[in-house]
Amino acid sequence: MPTILQILGWRFFFYANEANEPPHVHARKAEKECKYWLDREGYDLEEAFLIR
Repeated sequence: MPTILQILGWRFFFYANEANEPPHVHARKAEKECKYWLDREGYDLEEAFLIR
């Protein structure tokens, strides 16, 4: 999972093997993680969740 950017404790990265999903970026800080879908028309945000 290559890191794209690190800022204010957030690490933005992607998984190279998610070919079946639309283009998106993951973001993680401590035990929180979210996913941003890359779309020219707008963006969508998934709820943050605990990593266990």
